[in-house]
Amino acid sequence: MDFLERLVARINEIDGLPVPCVPGYLMAGESLGAYPIPGSTDERVYMDGTKDVRLMIEIAMRSNTQKTIHDTLWLIQNELDNLTELESSNDSFIFKDIVITNKPFINEANEQGWYVFLLNVQANITIKGDV
Repeated sequence: MDFLERLVARINEIDGLPVPCVPGYLMAGESLGAYPIPGSTDERVYMDGTKDVRLMIEIAMRSNTQKTIHDTLWLIQNELDNLTELESSNDSFIFKDIVITNKPFINEANEQGWYVFLLNVQANITIKGDV
């Protein structure tokens, strides 16, 4: 199932990102990543194995400039808030919608001057049983 990769690709289409988004946790230095977090559930399972799923995804950014993070995550949040379509590249899922569950917020500030802000979303998709 290629949902996370497709979501990251869609985020990377947004004009004005200071760094590309990658699937997975943050890398060293300024970085932007998206990854699953606890809370994802199967909402409904069908006889053929198809599942309606609620996926919890976190989008995180690390930078030494809070304004850069703030502007970037709000840009992503605004784009995802209006997202109505996301195509699977291997026909493994059907996108229903995405809900912003937490607006961008600070998660960490360290002694070296790096900040981490997070944005949480809930994606509602159907994972096809025949894939």
